[in-house]
Amino acid sequence: MKNEKNLVIARNILVPFILITTCFALWGFANDITNPMVKTFSKIFSMSATGGTLVQVAFYGGYFAMAFPAAMFIRKFNYKAGILVGLGLYATGALLFIPANMSGVFAPFLIAYFVLTCGLSFLETSANPYILSMGSEETATRRLNFAQSFNPMGSLLGMWVAMTFIQARLDPRDTNTRNLLSQEEFEAVKVHDLDILSSPYIIIGLIIIVMLIIIALVKMPKNEDSNHKVYLFLTLKRLLSNKRYREGVITQFFYVGAQIMCWTFIIHYGTRIFISQGMAEKDAEILSQQYNIIAMIIFCVSRFICTFILKYIKPGKFLMFLAIGGTTLTLGTIFIQGVAGLYFLVGISACMSLMFPTIYGISLKGLGEDAKIGAAGLIMAILGGSILPPLQASIINLDTLFGMPAVNVSFFVPLICFIVITIFGYRTERSM
Repeated sequence: MKNEKNLVIARNILVPFILITTCFALWGFANDITNPMVKTFSKIFSMSATGGTLVQVAFYGGYFAMAFPAAMFIRKFNYKAGILVGLGLYATGALLFIPANMSGVFAPFLIAYFVLTCGLSFLETSANPYILSMGSEETATRRLNFAQSFNPMGSLLGMWVAMTFIQARLDPRDTNTRNLLSQEEFEAVKVHDLDILSSPYIIIGLIIIVMLIIIALVKMPKNEDSNHKVYLFLTLKRLLSNKRYREGVITQFFYVGAQIMCWTFIIHYGTRIFISQGMAEKDAEILSQQYNIIAMIIFCVSRFICTFILKYIKPGKFLMFLAIGGTTLTLGTIFIQGVAGLYFLVGISACMSLMFPTIYGISLKGLGEDAKIGAAGLIMAILGGSILPPLQASIINLDTLFGMPAVNVSFFVPLICFIVITIFGYRTERSM
């Protein structure tokens, strides 16, 4: 009995665990097929870098808007119901790319992203605490880290699809050449590129519908108590009085912002370098995306390695060490120019690999049933991915700053984020 309790995943819930873990890969795919689209939409609609980041505003705004409704829904019903609603909204948002593409206007794409990520918010608010509940509290953080290890696999697939089936198939004309086209020619190029961009989203929408049907038919464990009443304000009062939880939500806001900035603007960082070496803009963007894929491979491998190491080091201390590493590599990204600086930027992913689930697990530790509403606060913190990238983009738009490329200087924003994470890790280590 003791051995069964200490198992990270109990044998009798292995199939449900696998299905829920698959959802981690599915939202990873959505996140990282979308990050490169900031640059792509900017080119298609002839917008600045800041205009392109409206994709991130809509994408992560959906996470923020739906987190608490999702938590209350889960509290009223159960985790499985929350996951089914999440998959339904995910599929709906993806299939909204059909009318968005037909319109040829930017705004409907933003609506599609928003609906899609309302679904992702339901999924993450449901799946993370559901995984935590599938076993003993002693192994909860390890169990979540293991499940989260499949998230970067979906992310890696999303990046590869973005590079191979979107970026490589777009019209090869660069931004400056497109600006010289007649209105008719520009519209023809735009229609072509939007067809290319929309297809993968439509396909994933159909796949999500299949996944929804499978999970609906499989019997899932019920790890909720029998009390389904929602006492939102009392729960929030308890959560806000919990210092570790409060600090965890703030830290998650900065972490998600750092992750999205490091993965989104690696395209801008690399493109500037490769164009200065004489490469065409499209080729420079594709090569930069290859570096982004390498970063994700490093992230994925590091996630498994760090999950193993976590067996021997306290989560708070390990988080602090990872954040110090991220801070150091970000300094290299800022002050070392050329391809060497790009190597530092790629290396940051190794340090980010375990941050999200570790902050999540630390913040929800010991919260009991309050974890359902608490999970919503941590998902709402994903808003950092909506607010901070436009701030970095506004710096990138300056071209040069303090005698340095503005894209290099812009990484002071993620630098601040890693400093915040370091402080949280240190304070957690001291208090646990």
